[in-house]
Amino acid sequence: MNTDAVIDLSQQALYVITLLAAPMLISALLIGLLIGMFQAATSINEMTLSFIPKLLILVVAIMIAGPWMLDLLLNYTRELYMSIPDRIG
Repeated sequence: MNTDAVIDLSQQALYVITLLAAPMLISALLIGLLIGMFQAATSINEMTLSFIPKLLILVVAIMIAGPWMLDLLLNYTRELYMSIPDRIG
């Protein structure tokens, strides 16, 4: 296997990982920002106030984006297995 094929495979893997992580990271970032602004405005410094909503938003994000994420991962894995003969020879 040549170096270009390894780099191409690594780039595809990183791209898929980024797409898979994006819905959860973006939703947690947005809810964390909103809760942080609320805590700063009200001077409430309770740790569970930020943890519970983030947890709930992550569950909702996985429920909404889960089928898309699974389809993306299955397609990538299928393409990876189908390209094994080309990558070996």
